[in-house]
Amino acid sequence: MSEQTPGSDGEHALQSQLGSTERAERFYTEQMLDHLNPAMIEFIGRQDMAFIATADSNGECDSSLRAGSPGFLHVIDERTLAYPEYRGNGVMASMGNITENPHIGILLVDFVHDLIGLHINGEAAVVDDDRLRADVPTLPTDARRIETWVVVTVREAYIHCRKHIPRMARAPRVRSWGTDDQAAKGGDYFGAKGSRRPSLT
Repeated sequence: MSEQTPGSDGEHALQSQLGSTERAERFYTEQMLDHLNPAMIEFIGRQDMAFIATADSNGECDSSLRAGSPGFLHVIDERTLAYPEYRGNGVMASMGNITENPHIGILLVDFVHDLIGLHINGEAAVVDDDRLRADVPTLPTDARRIETWVVVTVREAYIHCRKHIPRMARAPRVRSWGTDDQAAKGGDYFGAKGSRRPSLT
């Protein structure tokens, strides 16, 4: 495969093995961009959550959810977007991975209206709020304190088809963002305290 062809060596090998090369090449050509087009930018602007995938330098993966008011994922230009990092559990799993390995995958899904998804793959960097805001004055503000942003350089942007996306109904609920109250955060919902990893006790 040419270096210009999207996708990994593994997926190309499986496409050849399973006879899907022609379909895959048609998808790469017709559906995969190296930037965000106006329809994608509009879609991003009305999403209130995103699924984030990162991995450390050893390839150990982490997936996480980010959420906020529509527009919390801010498109800076057709090849750059940013999302804020708020105070969390202090582990810094996603950002820690990014400092070792900049590759990132973002999946946005509209479960309510259009039943469609958007994949964005690229390279990420962690940037202080003050520094990024000086360069990008259009960054949104938030009731929650934003300390850092993850800035993503877009390499691939493509559709996630609606075939297996379930339809959901939006609940009429006012969301109060940000809390340190253990019960409101979910506390020890899964009972992990009583079954700690032996190496940590």
